[in-house]
Parts: sequence; structure tokens; C-alpha cells
Amino acid sequence: MSLFDKNNHFNIANIVTFLNITFGITAMYFIQQHNFFIAIILAWFAGAFDIIDGKLARKFNLSCEFGIQLDSFADFISFVVMPAFLLFYALQKPNSLELLISGVIFIYYIISGLRRLIQFNIDAEAGEVAKYFVGVPTPLGAILLWVLYLLYSYSIVSNIFVMLVFVATIAYLLNSKVKIPHP
Repeated sequence: MSLFDKNNHFNIANIVTFLNITFGITAMYFIQQHNFFIAIILAWFAGAFDIIDGKLARKFNLSCEFGIQLDSFADFISFVVMPAFLLFYALQKPNSLELLISGVIFIYYIISGLRRLIQFNIDAEAGEVAKYFVGVPTPLGAILLWVLYLLYSYSIVSNIFVMLVFVATIAYLLNSKVKIPHP
């Protein structure tokens, strides 16, 4: 099988998607080590691979159902779970009430991101994807969480509960009726 065969699960576009997943999972390892700088660098590489895999799939006509589902799984890891882990770990203080509330909010964010990706795939199969996104796309949600991380890291916003309100708002917007143009 060729790297340019759409029926090959290891074609060039899917290999790049696997790299996206690899960088997202590796970033989570560094987050747990509280090495947020390396995690963020890896996250940006994951984002670059997300852009590249789509370009390769279109250029070489490699788009297929397996690749579409794989891309959504990669988005879930790199743009939903990993940025939520980053901010969750960055916000942690030894207060058990804050930990519990943070946990609930971040689980809500992760479930909202998963719901968004599943609904997007269903709508794409039905041919209902328009010239705009309905709701905040998961890569934009990830960027917004990274911005929150920076705001917290530089003590621009230092109240954990204010941060959690922002996270809950972004989680809500993932599945809202807000229309955002495709880039």
C-alpha cells in the first residue's frame, strides 16, 4: 500500500494526524510534570499537524471516513483534553473545594468538546456544514484556554473562580448557536 492511497490507514495525511495525537498525548505528560512551557510548544506542533493533515488529504485526494474520524479523535485529544489538562493543572491549589469545583467545570468542558466534535461529524455526513461554524470550533476553544492560562500565569486574572466562569462560558459556546466564519 502506498502513502498516497486513501484506503491505506497509514497514508501520509493519517500519519500526520497520528503525529498530532502523539504530540497532544506527550504534552499531557509534560503538563502532569508541571512543565507547561514544553507542553505548550508540543501543543502548537499538534495544531500545525492538524492544519497539515487536512491540506495533504485535500491535495492528494486522501479524504476518507477513517481519516475524518481519526482527525476528530486527534482534535479531541489535542484541542479538548490537553488544553483542559493544562489549565486544570495550572490552576490547582491545595484547597479541596476549589479542586472539586475545577474538576466539575473541566469535565463539563471536555464533554462539551466531545459533543461538539460528534455533532460536527454527524452534520458533515448529512451535508449540513455551511460556510461558517455553528458554535466555537474546538481549536478556537483550545486557543481561548491557552489565553486563560497566560492571563492566570501572568497574574492578570488571579481568581480561580473567575477563571472557572470563563472556562464554563467557553464550554457552553462550543455547542452554542454562535456563528463563526470558516477561515
